[in-house]
Amino acid sequence: MLRPIRETFDPEGYPDLLVGLTSPDDAAVWRLNDRQSLVFTTDFFTPIVDDPYAYGAIAAANSLSDVYAMGGQPFLALSVAAFPANLPLEMTREILRGAAEKCREAGVVIGGGHTINDEEPKFGLAVLGMAETGRLLSKGGLRVGDHLFLTKPLGFGVTTTAHKRELVSEEELREAITWMSTLNAAAGQVALSQGLSGVTDVTGFGLLGHLLEMTEASAVGAQLRFDALPFISCAHKYAEEYTFPGGAFDNREFFGPRVRLDPNLSEKEQMLLFDPQTSGGLLMGVPEGNLEGFGQACRQVGLQVWEVGRVLPGAGVQVTRA
Repeated sequence: MLRPIRETFDPEGYPDLLVGLTSPDDAAVWRLNDRQSLVFTTDFFTPIVDDPYAYGAIAAANSLSDVYAMGGQPFLALSVAAFPANLPLEMTREILRGAAEKCREAGVVIGGGHTINDEEPKFGLAVLGMAETGRLLSKGGLRVGDHLFLTKPLGFGVTTTAHKRELVSEEELREAITWMSTLNAAAGQVALSQGLSGVTDVTGFGLLGHLLEMTEASAVGAQLRFDALPFISCAHKYAEEYTFPGGAFDNREFFGPRVRLDPNLSEKEQMLLFDPQTSGGLLMGVPEGNLEGFGQACRQVGLQVWEVGRVLPGAGVQVTRA
């Protein structure tokens, strides 16, 4: 789909475009000088929860996440919105208020944006951030021996789809919303302070899809331990109900052939690995020698992390039970 853009903009003609279409990374990066680079990204999606304020906050946190995943600090955003003409004004205001207050929490100002009429609501942000040119984070920065850490639990896709089917309790939905609206700012700060190089955020391609992007960009393999993976409290419950979104099946079809799954994992457990996440956590590769400092840095900022696997020689991803 992006082939016409690649053919029009030859990377060799734009040496200051450090990260663009030739990389699977989370945002574009433009070098301003040897010290500073701009990080630019955009993301938007249809509502995954009924509460318009929560929808706006989640959409903002999700859009900002790509900048954190690249080692940047977001500072400016524009809203990207498509709302039905008959959507009550109060709901529109609440979506924008949720996004605005989440951006203010991140130290980001929304400077404007653009809205069109559409039958199905869509909302998100275009975000601009600043990064140190020599300290960019990327999907291609994993090294053999790295320990893999995740900064948010999984299971948002299967849970929000269950919510659309009116199966989810208020407490279960609140747990998912709390995680999805949590900024990845502290995680990005820790990654930079520890000199990490291999980082991504886990979103629409699910855990396995994004890890495969990292291993292929880094020319390494990886092992995940299923029993070490964190899930929100109701994820397994709704996996049993098989409330996976369509994207989970697309992810399995596309990424599945490149993954070696433990035969002791049930089909529903396997599907949780392909479950698309909205505003998921950061997945980081931490070198053996950095483990102690990494743990201390996480505790200092109150960041909860889970060690979920290792980076190995070779290629592809294998998932074991334990």
